[in-house]
Amino acid sequence: MERKGGVDFKLTRYAFVSDIHSNFDALKQVAKDLEGMDIFVVGDIVGYGSEPDAVVQWVASRCKAAVRGNHDDATVTGDTSWFNSSAAMAIEWTRGRLSGPSFSYLSSLPLSRRLVLDGLKVLLVHGSPEDPLHEYVFPQTHENLFDYYLSKYDADIIVLGHTHVPFAAKMIHGLIFNPGSVGQPRDGIPKASYSILEIKDNEAKVQNYRVNYDIESAAKKIFEAGLPRQFGLRLYSGY
Repeated sequence: MERKGGVDFKLTRYAFVSDIHSNFDALKQVAKDLEGMDIFVVGDIVGYGSEPDAVVQWVASRCKAAVRGNHDDATVTGDTSWFNSSAAMAIEWTRGRLSGPSFSYLSSLPLSRRLVLDGLKVLLVHGSPEDPLHEYVFPQTHENLFDYYLSKYDADIIVLGHTHVPFAAKMIHGLIFNPGSVGQPRDGIPKASYSILEIKDNEAKVQNYRVNYDIESAAKKIFEAGLPRQFGLRLYSGY
């Protein structure tokens, strides 16, 4: 509760992360900023990186809710037909290194999840509301659909992942945002990304944050694991 001009008003903050991709070094740094907050995960907990079990266990024990991303789905189903050979290799590697509880947790994740946060209706989905696993949503290609999504899916806020590029768009019918990628950013900024949703008096706004982490450590673990070197090398450039 905050006070302004002699009037008390409720101010709540929620954390959103996506595309962690088994990068525990990045996740640990982000986690330091999120102490005491409710955390929500918008898919792709695993894939690419070298510490899938540690990341899944952290998400399972620490986060309020999560949805399944395309890498999570391929990991639990074994279907890598949508992936290039390098990504498919990482998925097979991951499947062999998850503990039973971690595999069960990933298997339990839904493709989408509806929440009510401080009276606002929130939809979580990894790709798009129309194609939760595979469609990439960028403002430059999809902004004309944002109000359609908000109206069709009866949401005040939609949170997306999958592109590894953060954005926020305030529309007539609500708010759509992507918190970017914790573990494999693709916007040319080699820092872990997350977003904070702030709700005050039934109004929502979102802010994206970037965090430095030990990229050398994360990349070295990928190399030592025998995973494709490109997954470690691109951590340095953020592409």
